[in-house]
Amino acid sequence: MANHLAKRIIPCLDIKDGQVVKGVNFIGLQNIGDPVSLARFYNDSLADELVILDITASFEHRQIIVELIREIAKEVYIPLTIGGGVKTLNDMYMLLDSGADKISINSAAIADPSLIEQAAKRFGSQCVVVAIDVRLSDLGYEVYVKGGRERTGILLDEWVKVCEEKGAGEFLLTSMDTDGTKNGYDIGALQMMRRSTSLPIIASGGAGKVEHLEEIFSLDVADAALAASIFHNNEISIIDVKHYLDDRGISVRL
Repeated sequence: MANHLAKRIIPCLDIKDGQVVKGVNFIGLQNIGDPVSLARFYNDSLADELVILDITASFEHRQIIVELIREIAKEVYIPLTIGGGVKTLNDMYMLLDSGADKISINSAAIADPSLIEQAAKRFGSQCVVVAIDVRLSDLGYEVYVKGGRERTGILLDEWVKVCEEKGAGEFLLTSMDTDGTKNGYDIGALQMMRRSTSLPIIASGGAGKVEHLEEIFSLDVADAALAASIFHNNEISIIDVKHYLDDRGISVRL
C-alpha cells in the first residue's frame, strides 16, 4: 500500500529566463533568486526531491534550462524532476542526459497521449511524471493546459485513467484554485484523483503552513507534498516540517 512508504517533501523551483520566480494563481511573478544556490540549499536541507519547472519554456529557452540542469545536477544528489514545455522524446532525452531523473509532461501529453506510452517504453515509467493543472469548472474538476490558460473539456478522473493506462509512473496535481494562496491543498481534487488511480500522487498548490501537509498525508490523498512559497521565504524549514510530521506518526525520511 502507498501509505506505508515514507511521504516525500518536494520543493519546487519555477524558472523564468534562468531565474527562480513565484506567483499567485499562476500570475504576478516575482523574482526569488538563483536556481543553483537554491537547489544546493534544498539538497542540504533534507528535501527528498526537487521539481524544476521551466514556466516560460519555448524552443529558444530550451538551451538555458539544459545548461541549468547540468549545473544543478553537479551540485545535488537528490532526484530532479524537470518539466515545462517538454514536447518530444528528444526533449526528454536531452533533459535526462543533462542530469534529470524524471521528466514532467503536461500539455504535450494532452495533445498526444501516445507520448506517455512512447516515453515509458523508451525511458521507463519511473521517469514519466504526468503533471495536471486542474480547476473546478461548470463541468467538475477540469484539466487545463498552456500554463493554466486554456480549458480542455477533459475531466480529471478520466484523464488520470488514460495516463495510467499509457504507462505514466506518477502524477503531479496542481490545483489552480489553491495555487499560491497558502490556504491549503485542494482536498476535493486530490480525493477524486486518489479514487481514480493507484499511482503515486504529488500534491501541489496551496501549502501555507505545516498543518496543510499533515492534512493531505493524514487523509492519505497524496504521497508527496510539493511547496514553493513557504520554503523559499524561509517561513518554515523542510527539516522542521519532517520533524512535525514524524511527531504525528506520519512516515518521512529523516
